[in-house]
Amino acid sequence: MTATRPAATRVFRPPVGYRLAASVRALTFSPYDPCARVAAGTFWWATRTPDGPATLALRPVGGELLAEGYGPGAEHVLDRADAIAGLRDDLTGFAELAAAHPLVARLAREHGGLRMPTTGQVFPRLLRAIFEQKVTGKEAYRAYSATVRHFREPAPGPLPSLLLPPEAAAVAATPYWVFHPFGVEQRRADTLRRAAALADRLERCADAADATRRLTAIPGIGPWTAAEVVRVAYGDPDAVSVGDYHVPNTVAWALAGEPRGDDARMLALLEPFRGHRGRVCVLLAAAGLGAPKYGPRAPIRSFARY
Repeated sequence: MTATRPAATRVFRPPVGYRLAASVRALTFSPYDPCARVAAGTFWWATRTPDGPATLALRPVGGELLAEGYGPGAEHVLDRADAIAGLRDDLTGFAELAAAHPLVARLAREHGGLRMPTTGQVFPRLLRAIFEQKVTGKEAYRAYSATVRHFREPAPGPLPSLLLPPEAAAVAATPYWVFHPFGVEQRRADTLRRAAALADRLERCADAADATRRLTAIPGIGPWTAAEVVRVAYGDPDAVSVGDYHVPNTVAWALAGEPRGDDARMLALLEPFRGHRGRVCVLLAAAGLGAPKYGPRAPIRSFARY
């Protein structure tokens, strides 16, 4: 039976103005993410630890942040609860860098309660990032959600709909054609299976730079996927998603008033913020900024029909 009472708890005192939902949004794929969600003001996050499955619940109580751990891995997730909440995010020097551009300086003030989380886990974020490669967000979420439900394993704790992310070994052992009905073509399925086979080695990377080197050595994984992973797994504030369809245009429009930009232009505009370039992109997204849209939207496809 799934435990409904936490195995252990911790209490943190976040900085004034801290915003839990905004900070952990990077850990959820959508409001319906089967592995992580915000419900009634509480953030629920299911994961696997060396000690076994665990669920972390983060809940603001007064001026404090209550962390509750469920399952065999409860102590493990509680040891990292403040990092997962973004409370270990180091903003040293960012205010000075932000002052170089009036918009960035304003967003840094207005979104000062947004902190970047650090999960310490590579494969769960890599699973999602591979599904996001060169498809629409709806297509990616559909594939991710269907995959999690295919390997269905309930997470510990009181939330019956919460599921654990699939075990890397199980994904590695799954034939590529199993993913086909989920809308995943063989290229992404094979990339996922290769990455899953190397998951143990990836989890032992020393830092974001080491992880980026190992990730991009895997066929099918480039700088975009690596940046999406290390920004969350290591809380890397400098990780920029080179190769993104939208981000270069957003940066060019927000920082230079140019409706379109390529990766080179994006990196040039972000250079004054080196060390926190990824943080600037996070702030632009949090503010809902985007370049003018031209032409039709990308179509939503389904490989399951082919």
